[in-house]
Amino acid sequence: MSANSSTVAQLLWQGPVCIGWNQDLEGAVYHLANCFLLLGFMGGSGVYGCFYLFGFLGTGYLCCVLWGWFDACGLDIVLWSLLLTTACLLQLAHLVFRLHEDTLPEEFGLLYRTLYLPLQVPLQAYKEIVHCCEEQVLTLATEQTYAVEGETPINRLSLLLSGRVRVSQDGQFLHYIFPYQFMDSPEWESLQPSEEGVFQVTLTAETACSYISWPRKSLHLLLAKERYISRLFSALLGYDISEKLYGLNDKLFAKFGLRFDIRLPSLYHVLGPAAPDPGLESTEEDEDIQEAAGTPPRAPATNVRPAPPCSPTPAATDPPAPPSRARMSRPDSGTLASRTPPQSCSQVTSMGQAPLAPVHTPEL
Repeated sequence: MSANSSTVAQLLWQGPVCIGWNQDLEGAVYHLANCFLLLGFMGGSGVYGCFYLFGFLGTGYLCCVLWGWFDACGLDIVLWSLLLTTACLLQLAHLVFRLHEDTLPEEFGLLYRTLYLPLQVPLQAYKEIVHCCEEQVLTLATEQTYAVEGETPINRLSLLLSGRVRVSQDGQFLHYIFPYQFMDSPEWESLQPSEEGVFQVTLTAETACSYISWPRKSLHLLLAKERYISRLFSALLGYDISEKLYGLNDKLFAKFGLRFDIRLPSLYHVLGPAAPDPGLESTEEDEDIQEAAGTPPRAPATNVRPAPPCSPTPAATDPPAPPSRARMSRPDSGTLASRTPPQSCSQVTSMGQAPLAPVHTPEL
């Protein structure tokens, strides 16, 4: 231990082992190499930071090769510098290959930046989604139908990239589909993976459109294998369906001047078929029976309230007393429950419709 400490002390406190220093400075190539190495070690992280780092380091080591060959005339300097230069060039080639591999077509790159990048979807997961649709972009001409009501089977899921699609049912317009919206999300969610069905609406391109389409079986296999992609599609499809429903809600508001809420049962009763009134049906049957028997129909029973007893009229000489406005007591809940509801309210209740909804079915 003492011998090692004495050796270190000699190296620190004694003079240098070099007998004489070279008075001539090295050439410009040597200093240029060190400048490139200094700039290279100041590089950052990431793909482009690696490009900066290995680019300057490779250039600096190449200058070292030239300096060792022409000025230093040292074989070891040339070999080591050449080895480091080769390593930097290989790293640059690997980075170029990775960038070329990660490059997407223009339509899919724009789709990723618009729809998936704000959700922070990894690029590798997005590549699996694109690979499932075979990286094909399909087109629709103007007035060309994507699906026909009652005929086209539900065997795919499509996403509109450009253009505008009109959705109609029985020749009646429902809503539009705009870019970066699913074209058949309600149909996709309405069926289980093992079920089959056909479209209940007609989808027609109003302008020249482009879209991508995932086959139903391939997409179901991908969603069953990748849980993250399954959650991602569930969120995207749920948002898309809600946008379409609220679009129909705004359409009703614009037509009637009233804002309906599609989540309320009242609008459901309006849009659905009303239940027949059993009271009216029984009355009609009684009338038919009585007409067949030749007897006049029985008059409906009416509630006749007895007139209150009249109070004796006051004398003519007495001044008329002002009418007293006695404060009426508030009836309790039992009294309210025992009373018969008005006729209009009973009719609305018997029809199975909420009071706040209109009676006639609105046309979409």
